[in-house]
Amino acid sequence: MRPEAIHCFDRASVLLAIYPDGRPGPRVLAEITEDALRDVFGAQDGAQGLVQACLDHFDTIEKVAKEHYRHKSISPVALSTHDFLSCADVRP
Repeated sequence: MRPEAIHCFDRASVLLAIYPDGRPGPRVLAEITEDALRDVFGAQDGAQGLVQACLDHFDTIEKVAKEHYRHKSISPVALSTHDFLSCADVRP
């Protein structure tokens, strides 16, 4: 199934759905900043480029989002460039 992601202009981020326990388990919304998508994943252009970068690198973003959710489940899953600095799957 195709990942779900949408650009939020007012938040300067892309919202995406993750399923920490797999489907059909609970759906959790995560957010990744535009800066992270540009700096870490090379997103270009406008909203569509940001969403496409999120979809192209969804496996890596989802992995970090799930880790964030499991360790900080009481806070929103909000990812920034900093969250990917130690990730072996990307090169900031």
